[in-house]
Amino acid sequence: MKKETFKNRKKMIYDLFCTKNYVPMKAKEIAALLQIPRGKRKELQEVLDALTEEGLAVSDARGRYRKKKKEKPAERVRGIFIGNKKGFGFVEIPDSEEEDIFIPEDCTGGALHMDEVEVELSKKGGDRRREGKVVKVLSHAVAELVGTYERSNHFGFVTADNPKISVDIFIPQGQDSGAKTGQKVVVRLTSYGDGRRSPEGKVTEILGHAGDVGVDVLSVARGMNIPMEFPEKVLRQADRCPDALIPNDFNGRLDLRSWQMVTIDGEDAKDLDDAVSVCREGEYYRLGVHIADVSNYVQGGSALDREALKRGTSVYLVDRVIPMLPERLSNGICSLNAGEDRLALSCIMKIDSQGRVADSRIAETVIRVDRRMSYTVVNRILPEQPPALMGEYRELVPMFFQMNELAGFLRNNRSARGAIDFEFPESKILLDRKGHPVEIRAYEQNAATQLIEDFMLMANETVARTYCKKELPFLYRTHENPDTDRMEAVLTFIRNQGIRVEKTSEDITPGGIQKILQQIQGSPKEALISRLLLRSMKQAKYTTGCSGHFGLAAKYYCHFTSPIRRYPDLQIHRIIKDDLRGRMRQEKIAHYAGILEDVALQSSVTERRAQEAERETDKLKIAEYMAGRIGEEYEGIISGVTGWGFYVELENTVEGLVHVSSLEGDYYHFDEENYRLVGEITGREYTLGQSVRIRVKDADVETKTVDFVLAGEREDE
Repeated sequence: MKKETFKNRKKMIYDLFCTKNYVPMKAKEIAALLQIPRGKRKELQEVLDALTEEGLAVSDARGRYRKKKKEKPAERVRGIFIGNKKGFGFVEIPDSEEEDIFIPEDCTGGALHMDEVEVELSKKGGDRRREGKVVKVLSHAVAELVGTYERSNHFGFVTADNPKISVDIFIPQGQDSGAKTGQKVVVRLTSYGDGRRSPEGKVTEILGHAGDVGVDVLSVARGMNIPMEFPEKVLRQADRCPDALIPNDFNGRLDLRSWQMVTIDGEDAKDLDDAVSVCREGEYYRLGVHIADVSNYVQGGSALDREALKRGTSVYLVDRVIPMLPERLSNGICSLNAGEDRLALSCIMKIDSQGRVADSRIAETVIRVDRRMSYTVVNRILPEQPPALMGEYRELVPMFFQMNELAGFLRNNRSARGAIDFEFPESKILLDRKGHPVEIRAYEQNAATQLIEDFMLMANETVARTYCKKELPFLYRTHENPDTDRMEAVLTFIRNQGIRVEKTSEDITPGGIQKILQQIQGSPKEALISRLLLRSMKQAKYTTGCSGHFGLAAKYYCHFTSPIRRYPDLQIHRIIKDDLRGRMRQEKIAHYAGILEDVALQSSVTERRAQEAERETDKLKIAEYMAGRIGEEYEGIISGVTGWGFYVELENTVEGLVHVSSLEGDYYHFDEENYRLVGEITGREYTLGQSVRIRVKDADVETKTVDFVLAGEREDE
C-alpha cells in the first residue's frame, strides 16, 4: 500500500471514530459500514493496528475499536520541599490549607531541604495522603552547609549536620582544603546532583574537631548562615570612628550631662545602648530614655550599614554573642559608659500617676551616665535596702525608688488596657571553661529587669505614636490579631473547663485574654491554658504600616531602644534625625518609602533566624547536660501533647518527650480537641498541664533531643 494512500485511510478511519454518533465496532463491522471488500480487509486491519500503536485508537476485550480518550495531564503544583533524615520528604504549598504532599525517597529529584520545587501529583482522594514526584527544582535554598568530613582513598564526603539533608555531599580530590576525618567543615555546593548523582561541594572553612571547645555551637550558627566575621572593609570603617566626642559633636544638641542618669544591665553586658533618668516635677514624673546615637557613626548605605542590614540583629548564643556591629563601635563610642560624654537620641516623657504620657519630646542629646548599675544590685536596693548598698549608692537611691513607683504606674496602666502578661521562664545555661553545661535554671525577672522593660516599652510606644501621627515613612513593630479558627478551638476548650469566656474568637481582645489568665492564676489549669493561649498567638514582625500590637494592647508600637543590636532601631533613628533636622522633604520621603519594605522583611527574617539559632544551641547544651543524668528522676509538667507522646517540662526549663510506646498496659488515643492522650482500656489520661514524675531515659546531642519515661514504667532492654 502506498504511503500516501495508507495515511489517507488512517485519517478516514480516525475521523469515523471521532464522529458524534459512532459506537465501538469490530473490524468486520467497520468493513461492512464502509463497504470494504473481503479482499481489502487485511489492509483495514493494518490501518487499525497502526492507529492503535500510535495511541490514537484502542480496542476492548471484544475487539471493538474506538478513539482513545486523551488522558488529562497529571496535576502539577509548586511548593517548598521539606526533607527527612530517612530520605523521603514532603512538599508544603504556601498559603494553602491542603495537606502536604508526600514525596517517596526515589521521587525527590535531587531536591534538598527548603528548595522550591515543581511536583507532579500521582495520588489524590480517599483517605490516602497525596503523593507526588519532584519533576523540577525551581530554586535552591542551600548554597552552603555545615557537616562532618570523612576522607576516603581519593575523595571525601560530608554528612550534613542538618538531619533534613539526608544525602552526603561528595568532595572531589583537591577540594577538601586539607580537612581531616571527623572535622566539622563548611561546604559550598558546586553541583546539586539530580537524584541519581550525589551533590558535590568544596570545603571552604574548617571549624575544628567535633569535640573542640565551642565547635558545636559554632557549627549551629554557621549552618544557619549567620555571618561570624566582619569583612575587612567594614572593620576599616569601624576603626575610623573616634574614641571620644569632639567639640563639633555638640552642635545642635540638647545638653543633658547635668541630669542624673544610669544604665542598668546584666553584669556581663558590654554594649550599653540605653540609659534612664527619672525625677519628680510636681505631680508628674519626668522619664528620660536615652539611647546611643549609633546612626551618627553608621551612615546609611555605607559598608557598615549594609553589613548591619545583612545581619539584622545581634545573635545571643549560649556561649557567645555574634554582634550586629563591630566591637569597636558596640563596646566603644556607641556604648554609654559611665563618666564619658556620649551622643544620644532621647525620648523625654512627662507621665502622671496613672501611667499616662501627658507630654513628650524626642531630641538629639549629649549625655553622661553617672553610674553603671546591674540588675542584681538595683533589685537588692529596692526591696531589701541593705545598708552597705544604700551607702554606696546614696546619691542615686531616691531616683531608684522613684523609678520603681513610676514603673508600677506604667505596668498598671498597661494591665488596665488589657496587655497580655505571659510569665514563662527562660533558660539560663551556665557553662564551664571547656563549654560544658554545669547548671540549667530558670531565668526569672526581678524588680530591676521589670522597670527597665516598662521604661523601654513606654519609649517605644511614644516614638511610634509620634511618627504615626506625622504620617512619615517609618518601621513599626506589629502583632496581628490571632487566627480566629485556632483561637476558637482554644476558647471552646476553656469554656468546657468551666471558665467564663465573654467573647467569641472574632471579638476577643487582649483584655479578654488577660481576664482569662487572671481567672486561672494559681489554679492547676494555669500552665495548661496559658500555653494554649500563647500558642494561638501570631508572631510579631516588622512592618511599614502602623497596625498596632495585639499582645501589648497598644495602638502604636516600634523598636527604638536597641540600635546597637537591632537594625530596625538604627533605621528609625535616621528617620527621626532627618525629621528633627528639617530634612524630611519629598526626596527624602521617597527614599525611605522605597527601602523600608525590604528593611522590614529582612529584619523579620534575620530575627527569626537568630531566634532559631538561640533555640538550637540551647537544645544542644540541654541535651549534653541531661546526657550526664540518665536514670535520674524529676517532677515535671506536661507541656505538649501529640499523637506520638507528650512533652514534659521540668522546673529548670528542660523539656523531654515521653514516647507513647513507653506507656505500658494500654493503647493510647490522641484526643486533639482536648489536648490529651486517653487509654483505650484503662481510660487513663495524660493532659496538657498535668504533673507527672519522669525518669531520664536518653539524651542525644546529635539530634538535640531528650527522652523521658514515666517513673515506675519498665524500660525495654
